[in-house]
Amino acid sequence: MEEVRGGSPDRFGFEWSKYCEIRPEYEEQFRRWLPFYKPSDWSGKVFADVGCGMGRNSYWPLKYGAKEGRSVDIDERSLAAARLNLSSFPNSKVEFCSAYDLPWENEIDIVFSIGVIHHLEYPERALAAMKRAVKPNGQVAIWVYGRENNGWLLWALDPARKFLLSWLPLPLLHLLAIFPAAMLWVVVRILPNQLEYFRLLRGLSFGNVRSIVFDQMLPRISNYWRKDEVLSLMERAGLERIELAWVNEISWAARGWKQG
Repeated sequence: MEEVRGGSPDRFGFEWSKYCEIRPEYEEQFRRWLPFYKPSDWSGKVFADVGCGMGRNSYWPLKYGAKEGRSVDIDERSLAAARLNLSSFPNSKVEFCSAYDLPWENEIDIVFSIGVIHHLEYPERALAAMKRAVKPNGQVAIWVYGRENNGWLLWALDPARKFLLSWLPLPLLHLLAIFPAAMLWVVVRILPNQLEYFRLLRGLSFGNVRSIVFDQMLPRISNYWRKDEVLSLMERAGLERIELAWVNEISWAARGWKQG
């Protein structure tokens, strides 16, 4: 499959088999990643989570009263973790499905993808499938890496990830992630005037910080987009009334509507 050749579902599957627990702090992260929605906005809605991983981002809309959740991924370890985490919700469906080949047309109220689109070889195709899936006047929402304030990542981590880290055996990479995670753990506690993202990291457990560092190290593709590039991506998908939100001063959330 194209995601396997160009993307990293197999590598993220390893991650979600290691970090498969739903943690309370994930709720705040979810609400930051999709800042357009209050908990009440999910009530009675049918949503789809594209690239669901272990189900952490499907969990909260279901808890908030969504009518139905449809969570898709293409790695069996991710899907197994998602099925376990969402097993208490009878209105949850977890299915094997490519982001490029979503089976729905004019069916879903809100289709979202958090932290996935920027890892795909063909993000435009995924957004086209997401738009096709929603009802007229339905919503498509994404969260992606920003280029702004990420110069240090683009200068140091991104070349290392692209040419070395993304090809290392995953058990070894996971072990190595301890060291930059420990450095980050210290830095966010001693440096003043930090980005909002670093202030957020201060409140997370070391295990969560390590998982975030590991998540940055493992993918084969990671795009860091400027605001205008995110807007253009949404516009090219044919979405309307597009909103953008600056998340944690390092990333972008976007929401657009399908024409009614």
